[in-house]
Amino acid sequence: MDSLDAFARTKLAALEVGSLRRRLVPTERGSGASAARGGRALVSFSCNDYLGLSHHPRVIAAAQDAAARYGAGAGGSRLVTGDHPYLGALEDGLARHKGTAAALVFGSGYLANLGITPALAGRGDLVVLDELSHACMWAGARLSGARVLTFRHNDPGDLAATLAAHRAEVGRALILTERVFSMDGDRAPLGDLLAVAEDFDAWTLVDDAHGIGVVEDGPRAPLEMGTLSKALGSYGGYLCASRAVVDLMTSRARSFVYTTGLPPASAAAALEALAILEAEPERRARPLALARRFTARLGLPEAVSAVVPVMVGEAQAALDISAALEAEGYLVVAIRPPTVPTGTARLRVAFSAAHDEAQVDGLAEAIAALTGRAGAHFPSARPGPIPQA
Repeated sequence: MDSLDAFARTKLAALEVGSLRRRLVPTERGSGASAARGGRALVSFSCNDYLGLSHHPRVIAAAQDAAARYGAGAGGSRLVTGDHPYLGALEDGLARHKGTAAALVFGSGYLANLGITPALAGRGDLVVLDELSHACMWAGARLSGARVLTFRHNDPGDLAATLAAHRAEVGRALILTERVFSMDGDRAPLGDLLAVAEDFDAWTLVDDAHGIGVVEDGPRAPLEMGTLSKALGSYGGYLCASRAVVDLMTSRARSFVYTTGLPPASAAAALEALAILEAEPERRARPLALARRFTARLGLPEAVSAVVPVMVGEAQAALDISAALEAEGYLVVAIRPPTVPTGTARLRVAFSAAHDEAQVDGLAEAIAALTGRAGAHFPSARPGPIPQA
C-alpha cells in the first residue's frame, strides 16, 4: 500500500504542476440554466442539456411513473432479467427518429462505443478514426484488436489516402467519426466521408452524442450511435442500425451482454424527451440560434452547433478565466489536456434552449472583458491531434 500511495501522490504532484489535476465540485443543477455552487446562484453554460429537457415536467413525471411501476433498477442484464417494457418502446422510437430498421439501448454512450467496434472488427481488420474522435471511440477501437489508424480531422482526402494505402491489406474496414465534435463544436463532412467509405467498402460509425435533437440534418451513416444524456435529458446510450446489425450487437457487444440494463426511469424519461423533441422544432432551433448570437458578439467564426470553444491556450490561464467568470455568476468550465491537445486549453461554452438572450449577451460581455485582461486569443488554427495514451 505504501508503494501504491506513493505512486498516486507522485502522479498527482505532476498533474498539479501542469494545472491538470481534476477535482469534483459539488454543484446543484436547477431548472432552466441555473446552477448553484457554494450557495451561490450561477447561470450554467457547461451543461449538455441542450434542449433543457432534464427538468421538463413531462420528462420528470415519466421517470417517476416508471420507477413507481417497475422499480429503481433493471435488475440485471437485459438478456437475463432486465428488459422492462420501456426499453423496447424507446428503441422503436429511436429507430423511427433515425430512419433505421432497429435500435439497441446501452447503459451509456461510452459503453456503446466500447461494444460496437469490437463486435464488428478484430484482428486482421482496420479501424480508421478522425484524429479528434472521443476517448470512448479510441477505447473501443483498441479493444477490437484491429489495426488502428487516424485521418486528419474532417479531411476526406486524407481518409481516402489512408484507405488507399492500407485497405487491401485487411479484411473489414471501419471508419469512426462524430457528427458534432464535442470540444470544438465543428461538424464532420459526412457526405464526403460516406462517399469515401463506399469507394473502399468500409463501414462508417457516427457518434451523434452532441448532434441529436439540435443539428441532425444531412446524410446518415449505416451505424448511428449516441447518448440519451444530452439533448434527451436522461441517461444511457444507443445504436441505430439495420435489424441484422442490432441483432448481432445483442449477442456480441460485450458492453451490452455483460452489463445491467438501463433503469426504467431513465428509459421512460428519454422516451418522453424524444416525443417533446420531435413535436417542438422551435426548441430544437434555439440552441444554435443562441450560439450564433454569442459568436457574433465576440467576433468568433459562426457557430455550427450548440458548442462554442473560446480558445485560451495554457491550462492555468483557462482555469483563471473560468474562476473569474464564476465570480461574476457564470459557470463555464475550463477544458484542459489531455481532453484537448496541449496548448489549446479553452472555455467550452454550451448553449441550451433554456438560456435567454440576456444571459448569452452577459456572458459574451464578461468573456470579452476577461480575455482582454488575461491575454486570451482566438486562434484560427489548432495544434495537432489529441495525444492518445
